[in-house]
Amino acid sequence: MSDNFEKHFIIITFITSFFTVFLTTGVNIGSPAIASEFGMNNVLQNWIPTVLVFVTTIFTLPASQITGKYGFKKSLLVGQAIVLFGIILTCISLSTEMFFSARILQGFGLAIAGVAEMAIIVLAIPEERRGRALGIVSSSVFLGISASPVICGFLVQHFGWRSLFYITIFFNTIGLILMLTKVKGEWKTNENEKLDVKGMALYMIGILLFIYGITILYDGRAIILVLLGLILLAAFGFYELRQKAPAFNVRLFKSHPFTLYNFSGLFMYVAVVALVTTFNYHFQIVKGLSPQTTGLIMLIGPVVMAITAPNAGKLSDKYHPQKIATIGMVLTVFAFVILSFMEKNTPLYIIIIAMVLQAIGMGLFASPNVNAIMSSIHKKFAANACASQLTMRSVGQTLSFGLLTLVFRFIMGSMDLTSSNYALIVESSQIVCLISAIACIIAIILSIAGLKLEKKISF
Repeated sequence: MSDNFEKHFIIITFITSFFTVFLTTGVNIGSPAIASEFGMNNVLQNWIPTVLVFVTTIFTLPASQITGKYGFKKSLLVGQAIVLFGIILTCISLSTEMFFSARILQGFGLAIAGVAEMAIIVLAIPEERRGRALGIVSSSVFLGISASPVICGFLVQHFGWRSLFYITIFFNTIGLILMLTKVKGEWKTNENEKLDVKGMALYMIGILLFIYGITILYDGRAIILVLLGLILLAAFGFYELRQKAPAFNVRLFKSHPFTLYNFSGLFMYVAVVALVTTFNYHFQIVKGLSPQTTGLIMLIGPVVMAITAPNAGKLSDKYHPQKIATIGMVLTVFAFVILSFMEKNTPLYIIIIAMVLQAIGMGLFASPNVNAIMSSIHKKFAANACASQLTMRSVGQTLSFGLLTLVFRFIMGSMDLTSSNYALIVESSQIVCLISAIACIIAIILSIAGLKLEKKISF
């Protein structure tokens, strides 16, 4: 493939990744207004941002076989078109049911597009420049995270929550036009395979029960759902081993580096995702800072990540990517150790130092870890590798929020998150940060084990 293709595809991916994250974060800001308009209770309001991750996780792994069979470029176009249609449907929603149907549609489209996009990067961009490409894509994600609170807050306040979706329609349309006109060729990895519908169904039901159980860990029924989900996922694994054309090639996990790097990523996302919510509670409720000041302080992390990620990607083309990722994990552990002592009177500069450490750590981890996962298997399994990595990330995000909810509910019970209960909020945040530090240490151990065991596996 030409450098011209590479440049165009990275630009397209940058745009779509930025506005996907922009909208996902923006919906958090707009959720009170959305809930108010449709008369949603607090339970439904919590599902406004969550449903997208939930649906994307369910469909990501099945998407690996579907996209590989019908073509990654075609799948990317179809996925983005479904996302665009879902966004348009959201804009004209007249009821809660219509709104959530549109969000489910967006989640399905993102699952298809996410796997296809990552697979094209792996298959079409030379390995010696793959890390750079992944780093640029990661920086677009972090820029989207940093820009979203400021821009979306302004849009919601002055133009209403639908404006978040209107602006995304414009840029998603540009991305689709560029994909149609600038990206030539097609990539397929399993064109002649029959779709494993039974395997897909087993996985989707299993992961649905498992993730939903995690989101309601405070409920006594949750453990039943989690266990049932795990049983079905185990059954899915055994079933796939007997299939000639499995929905997901579980034999990939015979590669120890592939397995260990994937689970290293899982534990890292378990550690870091809930941190944004923890900071928000600490700054606004414990320290009494305004939402605007809080937003400005919380810009620091994503901006640092956006600067670090492209450089980490370039480094991962020259040095072993997982070694760079491991350095990032070590920095993140130090950050969480500092934050586990965070109290009401902790100087702001100490917290900011920890924020910067964590941001550099995550910037060093994100794209090199993906690069290491992709480099540990043959290119023909690119779609499966992309799906496993994206699924681990989504499950890690869900587990992280589940952990946050469980700790705060255990420490605070049903008390309100108000300044009068700041001591309990501080205690809960300290425990969350301590558990996150332990999760990071587990990620480091898995990563080092993978580096020691690394060798080429033939499938």
